[in-house]
Amino acid sequence: MRSPSVATRTLPYATVKAALRERIAQGGWEPGVRLPSERELVQEFGCARMTVQRALRELEEEGLIERRQGSGSYVAELHPISNLLQVRDIHDEIRERGHAHTTRVVGVVREKADARTAAAMRLTKGAPVYRVQLVHLENGVPIQLEDRHVNPALAPDLLARDFTQVTPSFVLFEHAPLTEAEQVVEAVLASAEQASLLDVAEGSALLMVSRRTVSQGAVASVARLYHPGARYRLIGRFSV
Repeated sequence: MRSPSVATRTLPYATVKAALRERIAQGGWEPGVRLPSERELVQEFGCARMTVQRALRELEEEGLIERRQGSGSYVAELHPISNLLQVRDIHDEIRERGHAHTTRVVGVVREKADARTAAAMRLTKGAPVYRVQLVHLENGVPIQLEDRHVNPALAPDLLARDFTQVTPSFVLFEHAPLTEAEQVVEAVLASAEQASLLDVAEGSALLMVSRRTVSQGAVASVARLYHPGARYRLIGRFSV
């Protein structure tokens, strides 16, 4: 039955998209459920087929649905990207899900720590630090933008490593065994650069994990890990 509130021939795609997103967010459609066909959605919303197609395309780009050729659109599974109570290598997490992990290298440089970075790493302002910026992909889909500063004293060969083959976490676990860590999770909006790297729309919701790792009393790294909010959930388990 057509809803009176949306029965209009000039309905914008954003309204259709928001309505579908709300049904998914409210749990009306569980992961794996097949969405109504494009024809059915056109009839429901009283809009042009191109309007529905654009709404579905953007929901797919944000990772909320999967469109299968000749079959239709389905609510996508949300992948747990990280356990909040553990610090693990993202490569291992993805492989354990039976998926392929690849990496795009954005930047690997040596720079001087600004005041904020120096304070977080317990260094003096202007001290040399390594900065690594990477995009991690799961089955070809960007799932994490890693922006990490590393203490050169704890991983001196970091800049020489090939980050298409190993992760910064792997190198740090190798050189500076983890003895302490802290993590903070907050929601942020994607900047133009972040949106481009993660293949989402500018202003999209991201989950940012701020992580500081310590080895034998020295801060090994501070990282900001950005995840497309529509694609993932962060989990944590605790038992006594």
